Amino acid sequence: KMKKLALIITALLFSLNLISAQNKYFLQFPDEWKFKAADNFEFSKPDYDDSNWEKIRIDKVWEDQGHDNYDGYAWYRIKIFIPSSLKDDAFLKDSLRIFLGKIDDYDQSFINGKIFGINCRNADEKTSLDNSFTDERPIPWNVNRNYSLSVNDSRILWDKENVIAVRVYDQGGAGGMFSGGAAIRMLDLNEFLICGHSHAPYEFTKGKISKSFSLNNISALYSIKGKFTIKAEGKIDGKIFFEKSYDVELRPNSSQNFAYSLSSQDQSSLIRYIFDFAHNNSQSVFNDEAPYILTPVSSPAPKINGAKVYGQRPGRPFLYTIAATGTRPMTFEAVNLPAGLKLDKKTGIIKGRASEKGVYKVTLKANNKIGTATSILKIIIGDKISLTPPMGWNSWNVWGLAIDQEKVLASARVYKEKGLLNHGWTFINIDDGWEIEGSSPDPKRDSNGNILCNSKFPDMKALGDSIHALGLKFGIYSSPGPLTCGGYTASYQFEINDARSFASWGVDYLKYDWCSYGKIAKDHSIAELKKPYYVMRDALDSIDRDIVYSLCQYGMGNVWEWGGSVGGNLWRTTGDITDTWQSLSQIGFSQIENAKYAKPGNWNDPDMLVVGWVGWGPNLHPTRLTPDEQYTHISLWSLLSAPLLIGCDLTRLDDFTLNLITNDEVIAVNQDPLGKQAIRKFNENGTQVWVKELEDGNHAVGIFNLGNETQKIAVNFSDIGVRPKNKIRDLWRQKNLGEFSGKFETAITSRGVMLFKLTGG
Repeated sequence: KMKKLALIITALLFSLNLISAQNKYFLQFPDEWKFKAADNFEFSKPDYDDSNWEKIRIDKVWEDQGHDNYDGYAWYRIKIFIPSSLKDDAFLKDSLRIFLGKIDDYDQSFINGKIFGINCRNADEKTSLDNSFTDERPIPWNVNRNYSLSVNDSRILWDKENVIAVRVYDQGGAGGMFSGGAAIRMLDLNEFLICGHSHAPYEFTKGKISKSFSLNNISALYSIKGKFTIKAEGKIDGKIFFEKSYDVELRPNSSQNFAYSLSSQDQSSLIRYIFDFAHNNSQSVFNDEAPYILTPVSSPAPKINGAKVYGQRPGRPFLYTIAATGTRPMTFEAVNLPAGLKLDKKTGIIKGRASEKGVYKVTLKANNKIGTATSILKIIIGDKISLTPPMGWNSWNVWGLAIDQEKVLASARVYKEKGLLNHGWTFINIDDGWEIEGSSPDPKRDSNGNILCNSKFPDMKALGDSIHALGLKFGIYSSPGPLTCGGYTASYQFEINDARSFASWGVDYLKYDWCSYGKIAKDHSIAELKKPYYVMRDALDSIDRDIVYSLCQYGMGNVWEWGGSVGGNLWRTTGDITDTWQSLSQIGFSQIENAKYAKPGNWNDPDMLVVGWVGWGPNLHPTRLTPDEQYTHISLWSLLSAPLLIGCDLTRLDDFTLNLITNDEVIAVNQDPLGKQAIRKFNENGTQVWVKELEDGNHAVGIFNLGNETQKIAVNFSDIGVRPKNKIRDLWRQKNLGEFSGKFETAITSRGVMLFKLTGG
């Protein structure tokens, strides 16, 4: 623990936004800074008068603070007194760290009018000041800005007021400093101690979970000594059930391996890795949570899963795969198929073209050596597609721009190998990075204006055919502007060409991302926001293929109010999600005012799933969400009738992640044919209750504990608008809990959820 610094500074000496040292080793910035949505290098100078600037928080994007739809340059400023005691009291006296957190999209950072950082890298004070920093490849939004200066650097004014100014450029969507926690501190030994627990997955074996990892000293000069303790305790009962300590000495550039094994639990366990440093009695604590599996193992008997309704336009290519779990081999039957459709009895794939409009109630059967399962699928040949939220995989959250054809095919193969196809997962979607870079001297289109793929995608038609052969659907990405968000060739003024190319490749899904169209649009009026999406909609209407149309423009102009009118099947309602609780909770629990616009064929999209191994490419890591946060993630997205697009490396699926995405009773909430989005019915003291009306007249309910401690929560049925007497089924455990009158009470871990179905008592 840090020692408090006995330093008293008369408040009158400094302005209200001047902060002082809070302990010997650490200066914490407040989250409230000065802000101006304009651009002038004079703003970096220490004597610039910012008294008329507005105040803004750096733990939220500026769109959430009165600057909706603002793209371009803006400046943040704050004053800070940096005492020489900060370096005098430090064990290492080499460097000063300036941590600014996450910034969307680009930054130039200044101290006392002199630049010290640009887009995550340290900058010499002689660096030229221009706008070229905005031409660099975008910095991933989940990367912290962490800059360093030598303690002898003349840019630092020791024992004086310093002015930190950050110039931000946002190219579209959410913008600004947004993660909070900015601070100044001295380099210390704890920065050289790396605990590898977060990159080491848990292994499930015979009723136990185990982990192997290493402690690493990355310093080339200093040794690290201390005591290292691994401690595990239940999150609900708080009981410590594992504890072991080690005396550790890590020489420069060395590591030590550790391993432990725990009994599998039916709740999350908090794991703490505690290092007590010998040199100054300080402590570093690394937190972890052990995963726990709730989804029961699928029965060997056949069971038909997936959506109960499917829509297609007349005469368009039809592809539907019967999702069924159970021992293979399995054969399939389909009675009352529309004319023009044919079932492959061995694979369960239904193909063809149905020309006659109508509603067809098709009886599906799945047979294996154990028995037969029967289900009704309603096929609607009409004007609407995407009658349930799309379920699939998207490459962005895992590979980013490092995606290639083999990674896509590998993901598709996992659908079959791991059985995702049997639970209704359908789409394999390529995001940005398949096109030719805008800065490349190579041709971007052929002589007929048809878009060309880069060398990572040598045959897009063959790729689509391979995906379809597995009974899956194929998705792709583009932008209405001249360039995609990653700087690749996009569809501006070639919309019809691209729609025809997509059709020829067999594309079933298009994500159309605003990106550089911000430089084309005249303003942010609703008419200008709609315009590029109308253009591509018209292009898609001209081809002989149904393509699910995903509008990606981050919720600008309340897109949920008009997305359907431009032909969108789904629309992003927020900025991009990251694998943090802050991002997940802010996005997920804000889906309130858009609820009434969700319905079959039109879905609110709070962005993709961040479970499993993610990284936005090419370097991956296990999601930083805890197991409880991941259960909350899947539960909330299911209640919201949100598109379910997995964003992880499917080839590294572990048992826990597989349990999250193959629970058929949870998926059924998302795929319910009524298509209603859950409504928040209760919100008090860190507890939220969301209720979703189901087609059968019953309700799915999620009780969420948004707090940091386990809570015992009682929910009165009258408070959430359901019947006074109900039977309750735990959907994750697929277990009936009994009949309850008036209320239901349960203990829920921090940031966890109880997801259940209420049926009439």
